[in-house]
Parts: sequence; C-alpha cells; structure tokens
Amino acid sequence: MPSELIDATYMPEAGAETLAPPIEGTPDLADLKLALAIPTLNEGENIRRVLDRVRSVLDLVGVRYEILVVDDDSRDGTAEIVTAVTQEDPRVRLLVRKGQRGLSGAILYGWQHTDAGILGVMDADLQHPPELLPELLSAIFTGKDLVIGSRYTAGGGLGEWSRVRRLLSAAAVWVTWPLQKAGLRARDPMSGFFLVRRDCVSRVRFQESGFKLLLEILVRARIRSVEEVPFAFGQRYRGASKASFKVACDYARLLVRLYAGRLSLRRG
Repeated sequence: MPSELIDATYMPEAGAETLAPPIEGTPDLADLKLALAIPTLNEGENIRRVLDRVRSVLDLVGVRYEILVVDDDSRDGTAEIVTAVTQEDPRVRLLVRKGQRGLSGAILYGWQHTDAGILGVMDADLQHPPELLPELLSAIFTGKDLVIGSRYTAGGGLGEWSRVRRLLSAAAVWVTWPLQKAGLRARDPMSGFFLVRRDCVSRVRFQESGFKLLLEILVRARIRSVEEVPFAFGQRYRGASKASFKVACDYARLLVRLYAGRLSLRRG
C-alpha cells in the first residue's frame, strides 16, 4: 500500500489544519472497512487471546475488517503465534519492524499498510476490552470522525491505579487542554484505544517516537467531531508493562513540539 498516505515524520506545517470535505450522507456498513492495529513487543502470553476475542466481537458486527499486528521484533515467540493465526484467518496480518521501537511509530506503520477507511488501535494486553469495539464502530457509522475509548468521561474508570499514578495521569491530561481545539476537546487525550476516519489523518505528518498518537491527532488532524465512549481500564492479563522513564521523556518532547507549533501558527 502507498506509504505516503500517512507520513510518520514529524514536521508541523501551516496548512495542516485545513478541513477535509464533509461526508455526504450516511455510509453503508457494507462499504466500510476497519483496520485495527495492535502493536506488540513481547506479548506472546496475550496475543492469541486478544486476537480470538477481537475476531469474535467483530464477526458479530458485520463490518469488513483486518487486524494488523505490528510487532517490534519480539523475542518471546509473539510473531510465531500470530503467524499461526494468519494461516487460519487471512484477515489477521503480521507486520514486523526491525530495529525500531515506539508505539506511535508501530501504529503508523500498520496504517500505512492498509487501504481501510477506518483506522483503529488497541493494546495487546487486554487492558482495552475488545467488547467495546461495536460501540466505537457505531459512533463512526453515525458520522463521527474520531471515537475514543475513554477512561475519563462519565462511566469510565482507571481500575486499580495507585493515587500517585492517578495524579500523574490527571496532570498529563491537564497540560493538553490549551493544545486541543475548542469544541473538540477530549477528556482522555492519552487513550490508546480509538478509531479515526482515514481522511482525517491522511497526509498529516506525525511524530513516530512516543506513545501518545491520539493527542497529536486531536491537535493536528482534520477532525470535525469527537465522541468518547466510557470504559474501565483493565488489568494487564500477562507480561510486563511498557511504561518507562523514556515514555515520559517522549511525551514531554511531544508537548514541547506541539506547543511550539501552536505558537508559530499564532505568530504567523
């Protein structure tokens, strides 16, 4: 597929905020195709269960779909497990990145390798419930550009997070408020569980490193409508969390770049 549809290199442009043409009418469900990216790094203990649950849910919805497992060269057999599933079900595809790390880059890599009109992402550790996908798709089907599985909207929750982690997360969300567009602000701009229309993100250059692609989409993509669907953040099924000091540093760099881009647009 043509990789230029979404350029993973970060370079803010003055014209990045130009609105796409409005959607005319309500699309037929049969005409929609979903590409769900599931980034993995040593998720061998989780990935088969995730794929089974996602497929069982999406099969009931009736939408055409493919699942893109984007693996950052795991050493625990993740790729071999996914390969076995691809032989059973061609709607599951494995894409392996060599010598690269970063959740945002993995998502973008997956989206570059599909022609689907609806692009999505969820984690491979079952902290994002696959059973929420029909509700996310329903909002897209009714015309929303971006639909977020949200921990912070009414009805959502953070699960068994410690008080310190809750405070840090709240602070991380708070600093995004001035960056987000008036009337389109999301309560959970840090979520890693969302669907977006392809035409809203095509030809927008995103930062490849880091873990917070949704925030950059909210700030820089051609979004006209946002809906948040509540969910309670679950416990990791198995394996180790990928959160680290580097993740925090990547987030700080992203904030600096987004604020710098916003300031340059105002001065221009």
